[in-house]
Amino acid sequence: MRRRIVTLTVVAAILAIGLFGLPFALGVAKYYLDDERAELERAADSSALAVSDDLADATRVPVLPPTSGEHQVGLYTPDGHLRAGSGPPTADSVVLAAHDSDLASGDVGEDLVIAVPVIDGATLTGVVRAATPHRELRRLTAATWLAMLGLATVAVGATWLIARSLAARLAHPLEELSASAERLGDGDFTVRTHRAGIPEIDQVADALDTTAERIGQTLERERAFSADASHQLRTPLTGLRLQLEAALEMPDGELRTAITSAITSADRLENTIDDLLALARETRSPSSAIDLDSLLEEVRRSWQGLLTAQGRELRIVTRDAPAPQAAEAAVRQILGVLLDNAVTHGRGPVTVTARDAGDAVAIDVTDEGPGINNELDLFARGRSTGNGHGIGLALARSLAEAELGRLRLTTPAPPTFTLLLPTAQQD
Repeated sequence: MRRRIVTLTVVAAILAIGLFGLPFALGVAKYYLDDERAELERAADSSALAVSDDLADATRVPVLPPTSGEHQVGLYTPDGHLRAGSGPPTADSVVLAAHDSDLASGDVGEDLVIAVPVIDGATLTGVVRAATPHRELRRLTAATWLAMLGLATVAVGATWLIARSLAARLAHPLEELSASAERLGDGDFTVRTHRAGIPEIDQVADALDTTAERIGQTLERERAFSADASHQLRTPLTGLRLQLEAALEMPDGELRTAITSAITSADRLENTIDDLLALARETRSPSSAIDLDSLLEEVRRSWQGLLTAQGRELRIVTRDAPAPQAAEAAVRQILGVLLDNAVTHGRGPVTVTARDAGDAVAIDVTDEGPGINNELDLFARGRSTGNGHGIGLALARSLAEAELGRLRLTTPAPPTFTLLLPTAQQD
């Protein structure tokens, strides 16, 4: 690209100089020719004036004034013979043409010739011929053309230097953009481009940075969704597996009960997948009032069997709790995370209490397990209190905050987590 910019700039400069320089060069040649003719005409006129009195008096010998440079001045008689000065012995065509005009000019061999008549009254007494070699004109013209060519060369050289600097200034940010785009294609979504101070290039850089940021955010959401889905699906899959394994040990008459429980667990697994997909979408339906009793009953059906298999009890308590304003899928997943922690790390009965907390609805999840070190940031992604993956509580808090609620550890021992949600607006 740099070479192309330099080449095009230099070619444009050469064309511009040529289009301007060629007419100027022709004008210079014509100027020197016209100037030389004027010099010869002045020399001929001054010589004619100097000898006019001598030619009028036949007793006097005409004397031509001295000439400058390579000018040759000669005086010819009316019959065409050289009488004084320098020139050909006999009159040439230009001298003969002066007999019938006030001034004659033309080229004779390698000379530029001017001839003027010397008249006494109405009588032609002589002709003054002034000549100069064409080589002098060619020398002056060539010298000027060489000077012009030198200046043109300097101009082209300056254009080349400026074009190189301009090409470097234009190409460098584009090369950086190309390198950044290549890094983006290789999966580096943290790449950011520098600003060159050129509006058009900076617009491309802004677009590339925005694209990299959006792709990075999209990939991060996909990774988070994969981790969250893995975490949330692990418990229902485990429960389904346990129920199916237990069914293998049951008598044939009790298979229907085991299959019914397995179907219930499969339904729970399907609901979890639907919730995660709904929550992963950027555009979700607006939150609405939740039927809290129905949701808690669904929680009972989903988790009671798993706790019963461990010899534990699930208690659902409702204390005049109003309907919360939130996405049902989000609340279901938050409670699923809290109950999963209670099942995995807790002991004894698990109690879910829904109560009125003034301007909010509070849902407490409590078990009788060992205390939790409240100095740890339990809600940081990657932080785990046991054998977990440190994803569930971070996911639960992010879901709660997305619904304008809060999730916190209210009591370290016995462990009690509280979900606060805004109450539904009354019509």
